[in-house]
Amino acid sequence: MMLTLKNLTVLRGQCPVVDDVSASIGPGEFIGLIGPNGAGKTTLMRAALGLIAHRGESSLAQLDPMARARAAAWLPQAREIAWGLSVAELVALGRLPHGRDQATRGAGAVNEALARMGLETYRDRAATQLSGGEQARVLIARALAQESPLILADEPIAGLDPAAQIDTMEVFSAHARAGGAVLCSLHDLGLAARHCSRVWVMDRGRLVADGALADVLSEALLAEVFHIRAHFKMTLEGPVFQPLSTMDH
Repeated sequence: MMLTLKNLTVLRGQCPVVDDVSASIGPGEFIGLIGPNGAGKTTLMRAALGLIAHRGESSLAQLDPMARARAAAWLPQAREIAWGLSVAELVALGRLPHGRDQATRGAGAVNEALARMGLETYRDRAATQLSGGEQARVLIARALAQESPLILADEPIAGLDPAAQIDTMEVFSAHARAGGAVLCSLHDLGLAARHCSRVWVMDRGRLVADGALADVLSEALLAEVFHIRAHFKMTLEGPVFQPLSTMDH
């Protein structure tokens, strides 16, 4: 397994923000982490990485920092780039966990990451001069250049245009198909349905469902967790998610 969580709990005061979560991620899986705002998705990923205090166990948190960085790449929600580096230089920072090994592999990994995110023509531009969406793609490329088998990404497609959203999800899918794994928090249930092999559904700090989205995304769950009326169905062209109204209407 690339990540194993056992009874993971994070408290804010006496209130559990993540409440007794046990789950695992194996090679080849692209897991969508879904749930309403405040469900605990970001806190779960940060605790899994050992970035915040927690109870229970995370296989990643038990590693020393350099080994952890080689095992998992982290894409937080915060995307502001404050360093006056070129795009290529910033993406190359993803190679730091590899130390001396980056001398032989580093340039190739950076070039591949730039190509996968469609950034080859941006490589010499200052990253701070790019648009917000372009900067988001640069940071994803940095995570790819890290070549860690597991990627944890917190709302990586928020703010991207539709084409960039689809491209990013396809990049993550390809990473999983190549033997890696991805845990990605999302609010777009349609994209989750099309690209994720499994979903974890969080609500009020608890993991309330884990499985193929078509199996777990019932109308009852949508009403209970997301407070919406919606239809989800499989068609010949793929899964379709259609929100209809909130539960107040």
